[in-house]
Amino acid sequence: MKDNFFIKIETWHKPDLGTQENVHKLDSSTWDTVSVVPIDIADRSQVSNADYKPDEDPATFKSTKTGRGPLGPTWKKELVSNTDCPRMCAYKLVTVKFKWWGLQTKVENFIHEQEKRIFNNFHRQLFCWIDRWVELSMDDIRRMEAETQRELDEMREKGSVRGTKAADE
Repeated sequence: MKDNFFIKIETWHKPDLGTQENVHKLDSSTWDTVSVVPIDIADRSQVSNADYKPDEDPATFKSTKTGRGPLGPTWKKELVSNTDCPRMCAYKLVTVKFKWWGLQTKVENFIHEQEKRIFNNFHRQLFCWIDRWVELSMDDIRRMEAETQRELDEMREKGSVRGTKAADE
């Protein structure tokens, strides 16, 4: 499909609760076409039954190292008044172009739905895995990156296909 299909994902991490508008600084005509899709990692209703993992549920997880969690239904409101607790919002801009007459809207919408699903599941995991990463140094992270790169290269050469598949809902 060459230039008729692409997906671009841009991310800004900001120390806030998702309150910034147009953080990617899009021009006004582009911004008018954007759909803002909030994700609440503690909201079980945003997770399909097929994706749900009890040990990766921020609504039930409690960190032994930080004391954070579980995240209740009003966790975001509680965080506003708790200025001692760090916060971060990952602002994702997903651009999808699928220029194939008759399928364009359906395919683009499907991709957006899957990206939301992937982001939600990933950030739920990230929160619940905090005890695995909260004390890592930059050297630890760089070492893990190098190990992961080696493992991925090896998997691409001789491993089987793995990863997330489209939801069956």
